[in-house]
Amino acid sequence: MISFVGAGPGAEDLITLRGADRLASAAVVVWASSLVPEAVLGHCRPGVEVHDSATMTLEDVVAVYASHAPDTRIVRLHSGDPSLYGALTEQMAWCDANDREWEIVPGVSSLAAAAAAARKELTVPGLSQSVVITRLAGRTAASMPDGEGVASYAAHGGTLAVFLSAARPDELQAELLGPDSAFREETPAVIVVRATWPDEEVVPTTVGRLAEALRATRATMTTLVLVGESLADGAPPRRTHLYAPEYTTAYRLRSQSGSTRGRPSARRR
Repeated sequence: MISFVGAGPGAEDLITLRGADRLASAAVVVWASSLVPEAVLGHCRPGVEVHDSATMTLEDVVAVYASHAPDTRIVRLHSGDPSLYGALTEQMAWCDANDREWEIVPGVSSLAAAAAAARKELTVPGLSQSVVITRLAGRTAASMPDGEGVASYAAHGGTLAVFLSAARPDELQAELLGPDSAFREETPAVIVVRATWPDEEVVPTTVGRLAEALRATRATMTTLVLVGESLADGAPPRRTHLYAPEYTTAYRLRSQSGSTRGRPSARRR
């Protein structure tokens, strides 16, 4: 069995229980030292065979898979969640083509970790009800379908989470402030460097000062940029309907007086 496990954003206690269990039972682990702190390997048993994928190609990685019997417990440890920029699909295709059993164990994304570090909710009534995850094209421009660039999504507003783009601060700011953008120079932005790592850095800024702020961090990797009005300080312009007294749900019913009454929520076990 090959388990593609999300290691979480960095902190060793932010891997899921299932992910930690897979590491504890693995005979072989392939991990990226450049993206996953070594402390996460503390969940492994003594004597585990470890390969650092930081210098490996896809061919090198699948060669490790191929060199072990199909019943060997192998963990491919991905940073964050494997479904986001994890180069996962080609590995799953190899497994299918070679009749190898595999599974995906989801992980805590750096997006969730960055929002927590910034102490922000990404979907705020009246400000943003959508979150778009994207990146600049750069050297991998061939991977970017038409219409999926940062500028295209900036035209819609909402909350933008930009991965893998800190090395080109001026280009990123220019795309966020393009002629069709819903963002303005004063639109709030937050830079989160190495979310949940010991040297985590959180930099509140604006879109108009984003390039300057990115350069000041001197970070080019493991950096996430959040953009949108949901990042503004202060009370939201309106409250969430879900918990408003006048709003009914399947669990909270309106009484004749106009207030609501709910089912008892306390449980004893």
